[in-house]
Amino acid sequence: MATPQLGRPTLASIAAAAGVSLPTVSKVVNGRQDVSPATRAHVLALLEEHNYVPVTRRSVAPPRPLVDVVFTALDSPWAVEILRGITESGLDVVVGTLARDPGADWVQSVISGGRQGALVVTSRITAADQRRLGSSHLPVVVIDPVDMPGQDVPSVGATNWAGGLAATEHLVELGHRRIAVIGGPQDFLCSRARIDGYRAALERAGIGVDPELVRHGNFHHEGGYDQARLLLELPDPPTAVFAGSDEQAFGVLEAARQAGLSVPADLSVVGFDDLPMARWSSPPLTTVRQPLADMGRMAGRMLHELITGGQLDSQRMELATSLVPRASTAARPR
Repeated sequence: MATPQLGRPTLASIAAAAGVSLPTVSKVVNGRQDVSPATRAHVLALLEEHNYVPVTRRSVAPPRPLVDVVFTALDSPWAVEILRGITESGLDVVVGTLARDPGADWVQSVISGGRQGALVVTSRITAADQRRLGSSHLPVVVIDPVDMPGQDVPSVGATNWAGGLAATEHLVELGHRRIAVIGGPQDFLCSRARIDGYRAALERAGIGVDPELVRHGNFHHEGGYDQARLLLELPDPPTAVFAGSDEQAFGVLEAARQAGLSVPADLSVVGFDDLPMARWSSPPLTTVRQPLADMGRMAGRMLHELITGGQLDSQRMELATSLVPRASTAARPR
């Protein structure tokens, strides 16, 4: 009599087909001797006929590495976009911020946390921090570093200089000559690079850099707002502003509104980041797209490679930026 066909074979279905108990089949699978020879032979035949593979021998996906993600602060859409990319890179993450306890020893926390690696976002990594991390042999990748890390510390960033150049050239092509820039903190590597790109674009166009038009904010809304108010109060105010982040650009838009200026009829504004809400601002914001989620994904993949014993093709990865023209820029007003 033919053995009834089974679906996906399990110990329970094999036991039912053999007419024996589940513990009996389990004993046969595990090589126990307290089963009669006839029963053992019958069960083994069914196991072979139905290609049963013990669970311990089945292909099981390896567990996802558990890593720390350390932000200076998790208080902006910028940080959320990077975190979104990290979580799509095949890692399980534990998120922490330095803002909660600025005096905390974050390096010791990471080393002693029992994680398999760490992603550090815009935090300062001093030479001493790098030595401690190196001696711990914990894989670490830095995203958008404040300062250029040592050669032994992998990092992911964007082409900030090229982005600053593209933003300013766009305004020059529209006929603007009084172009202001509001960068981030002066000691931030990305801010310095964006302002250097701004200077290069003006020099290419034969436009002198007016020190009064070079300002520094904090990459947040209030930084753009405060600096834009000062710029618009100048005897010869700018006709265009390149803000070093979208959040600062939103602050510029608010300062222009309060000053009774229309954007872009009276003042053109360019941001940097291309956050999701940039297209929904009023007017929609011309900005430089920084691939934040891609930066998070790239850093996560680099860390995964290090955790699994692989080698990186490069210690420093820079992803391309690109200008996204929208309605916040127009030809220079007469």
